[in-house]
Amino acid sequence: MEKRIRVKRKNYIDKWRFAFQIGAFLIILINPFLNYYFHIKVVQGWYQSIAFGHLWFVSPLEGLEALLITKIIYMPWIIGMLLPMTVAFFLGRVFCSWICPINFFYEIMDRIHKKISKRSYYKRKPLFELPRWMLWVALVGELALAMMVGKPIFVFLSPPGLVGREILMMVFFHTLALEGIIVIIVLTTYFISRRFFCQYFCPLGGILAFLGAKRRLIIVQDMDTCHECGFCDRACPWGIYPSRGEAESIYCTNCGACVAACPFGARNFVWVSYSPASEKLKKIAG
Repeated sequence: MEKRIRVKRKNYIDKWRFAFQIGAFLIILINPFLNYYFHIKVVQGWYQSIAFGHLWFVSPLEGLEALLITKIIYMPWIIGMLLPMTVAFFLGRVFCSWICPINFFYEIMDRIHKKISKRSYYKRKPLFELPRWMLWVALVGELALAMMVGKPIFVFLSPPGLVGREILMMVFFHTLALEGIIVIIVLTTYFISRRFFCQYFCPLGGILAFLGAKRRLIIVQDMDTCHECGFCDRACPWGIYPSRGEAESIYCTNCGACVAACPFGARNFVWVSYSPASEKLKKIAG
């Protein structure tokens, strides 16, 4: 009975998340072909800065970099940042878990591993773990470096952005850029920990986590229903421990893996008017 419940919940959460990732990736993959071969330009750009017709979306990190470097308040940038910032404020770091192409590739690798090992859950422990405050060091360091050199570093070297840029280079110029090696290096960190780069070194993830500190959508644990089986901890690809209440922390991406993994329905998404993640920000970040 427990196995049937677990499979049903896993299908509901994990399949929806994977479908979102596929859809987001297909937009970036197909769009250059539509532009180049059919001159259809409804969608322009990629993950960092993308426009659907006249509706323009800008990554909060890219927009902040531009503001710090140019010291100019450019309203199209500000307006373009509003929707991603609003999504992060209410839903948290969902871009990282539901849209980002790097996490999409990681999830494919997870699925391959599960097929090979024939296990329902990923059980390999990371080779080593770093302090979680490394995420904040990466964010502050990236912004400081961008201001020092006067260039938006992450715009040029962002792994999610490089995925879109490599696809564009392949379609328009029939070649691949040297910067694509960064994506390969980031993906190889999977063998250290399932989301090694995302956990500790992605400044975009850092700023989205900060914006989502008071997120309204959180994953809560029903202690009366929980059997302390540990499935949630093993299922989480982000290195946090939902069994310890860390699904409510600033580091949770709301991927829902722990919700899907729980065979007893002890974890669920809950919409709240106030998130405990904001209270824990100073303790966890420090």
